[in-house]
Amino acid sequence: MAMVALRREGRRFAPLISPHPMAAVRSSIIPAEEQVPLGVRSISTQIVRNRMKSVKNIQKITKAMKMVAASKLRAIQVKAENSRGLWQPFTALLGDTPSVSVKKDVIVTISSDKGLCGGINSTSVKISKALHKLNAGPEKETKYVILGEKAKAQLIRDSKKDIELCITELQKNPLNYTQVSVIADDILKNVEFDAFRIVFNKFQSVVSFLPTVSTVLSPEIVERESEAGGKLGDLDSYEIEGGETKSEILQNLAEFQFSCVMFNAVLENACSEQGARMSAMDSSSRNAGEMLDRLTLTYNRTRQASITTELIEIISGASALEG
Repeated sequence: MAMVALRREGRRFAPLISPHPMAAVRSSIIPAEEQVPLGVRSISTQIVRNRMKSVKNIQKITKAMKMVAASKLRAIQVKAENSRGLWQPFTALLGDTPSVSVKKDVIVTISSDKGLCGGINSTSVKISKALHKLNAGPEKETKYVILGEKAKAQLIRDSKKDIELCITELQKNPLNYTQVSVIADDILKNVEFDAFRIVFNKFQSVVSFLPTVSTVLSPEIVERESEAGGKLGDLDSYEIEGGETKSEILQNLAEFQFSCVMFNAVLENACSEQGARMSAMDSSSRNAGEMLDRLTLTYNRTRQASITTELIEIISGASALEG
């Protein structure tokens, strides 16, 4: 009977003399779902504080970038709206005929030099590749003229041999017509073309933009199409004054039309870039806020767990001294 009683009392005190006496005390105080396995260290509060600090710094940067993009957008948007009156008369006179079949197509892809602006650059590149595939043929030649570092980085991978000219750092200085007309003149002098297909993103609002393709024909193609009739056939009804020939007038019109369309396309794309950057930075700021909330919750739980562990050690030590 004495041995049975001893075994019974031994089972009662077994948790206190077990190889892991703290495990028994922890299991009686801390719920099972909040316990950390023995031998595994829980996350340090210092690590969580450092992570929270880095997320706060990132959130400050994204908010600042959003405000900078908003200020730039307001400045460029006025110019873009005013520039729409430059190319619209040419569209009324010469039309915009993307279906014209020519031998030498030049795709002018306009993109940004910097990232963090959503998918506007990828959209322009996809449309440019689709146009290249659509206009390809045994007797046709299609080349690229690239404005912007981002389109260059994407197109140079698989279309390096088709790139005729690359121009970057376009927005290093404030955009104006003189700057863009010099670039347009450089393209006209160095690139042979029958038709320019200008790919850009037309600004609609801060959260939306419309991928657009504008077509500018060479003087020879315009003259050919006017003789063939159609919409360009109305050109013969205009009287020519000043002693210039029809070819000279068409040459001047084509050059001026190209510079005006380029100016509007560059401004519209710059507006779309800043609007997309505003949206991207706003989303990043919200995501940083949500991550900060989760880290704060983790920090509070970790801190509470460390306090509970210290209390357990103090209680168990006092109990051992009393026992």
